[in-house]
Amino acid sequence: MTSPDLRRQLASLTTEAFRPDLADIDRLPTLDIARLMNGEDAGVPAAVAAQLPRIAAAIDAVAARMANGGRLIYAGAGTAGRLGVLDASECPPTFNTDPAQVVGLIAGGPSAMVTSVEGAEDSEELARQDLDALKLTTDDTVVGISASGRTPYAIGAVEHARAVGALTIGLACNEHSALAAAAEHGIEVVVGPELITGSTRLKAGTAQKLVLNMISTITMIRLGKTYGNLMVDVRASNDKLRARSRRIVALATGAGDEEIERALAASGGEVKSAILALLADVDGPTAARLLEESGGHLRAALAHAPR
Repeated sequence: MTSPDLRRQLASLTTEAFRPDLADIDRLPTLDIARLMNGEDAGVPAAVAAQLPRIAAAIDAVAARMANGGRLIYAGAGTAGRLGVLDASECPPTFNTDPAQVVGLIAGGPSAMVTSVEGAEDSEELARQDLDALKLTTDDTVVGISASGRTPYAIGAVEHARAVGALTIGLACNEHSALAAAAEHGIEVVVGPELITGSTRLKAGTAQKLVLNMISTITMIRLGKTYGNLMVDVRASNDKLRARSRRIVALATGAGDEEIERALAASGGEVKSAILALLADVDGPTAARLLEESGGHLRAALAHAPR
C-alpha cells in the first residue's frame, strides 16, 4: 500500500498529471490517436532546446574528466535505467571505447532490463552498493536519470558520487526536482503530461534519450573520437561495420580501394591510423605513434605529422 504522502507527491508532478482532454482517447480511430501522439512528441525537442546551455556545460565537464581517464556512469531505474544501459552499450561499437569506460547501472541489476525488480528503485543503499562495486574515483562522472526526479535509486547514486568527489549530473523531466538539486549539473527537460497518464516511457523517455545521445556523442567528439562527422574510432566487429570502416576511410581521404586496404592492413584495421597514414603519407607505426602523442585526436596528429 502506498502512503498518502507519496500519492500527493506524485500528483504534484507534471509527468504524472492527468489530461481530461484525452479522457476519451480510447474511443478515437487509430489514425487520430497516432496523430495525437505524433503531435505530443513534436514538442520534445523544444523542451530539450531550453536546457541546451546546461547540457553543454555538463558535457564539457564530463569530457574534462574522461580526458583524465575517468568513466561515464549512468544510473537509473526502470525506463530511465534501460535508456542509460542502452546508451552505454552503444559506445564501444560506435566509438571503440572500452566497455568499462561508459557504464549503465539499472536498479535491480541486468535482469531489470527485461523484468521489473520489486523495490529496487526505492533503495538509495542499492545505488551506493552498485557504485562502490565500480570503485568510483574523482575522475568519474555519474549521471542520475529519473523522469520524476524523485527516484531514490537515482538520487542515492548522485549523492554518493558527489560525496566521493565524482562529477554529478541529474537528468529529470520535472522542475525543482530533488535529483537536479542533488547534482552539480541539474538538467530538467519538462515535456509536460503524457498521452497515457504517468507513462513516462513516452515523451519523458524520448527526452532522456535525446539528452543521453548528446552527452555521450558530444563527449566523444571532444575526446577526438570523430574526424569531422566521421566515426573514425568505429570498431569493425561485423561485416556491416567493416564495410563502414572502408567507406569512412574513403570519405576522409578520397583514396581508392587498394590504397585503403593496404592502409587498413598496415594499421591493424584501425580506421583512424589508416586515415592518418594516407593523409600524412606515413607508415602504420608512425601513424600510431603520432596519434598516441596527440591523445588520439586525428586533427592534432595531422598538424604534427612530418611535411
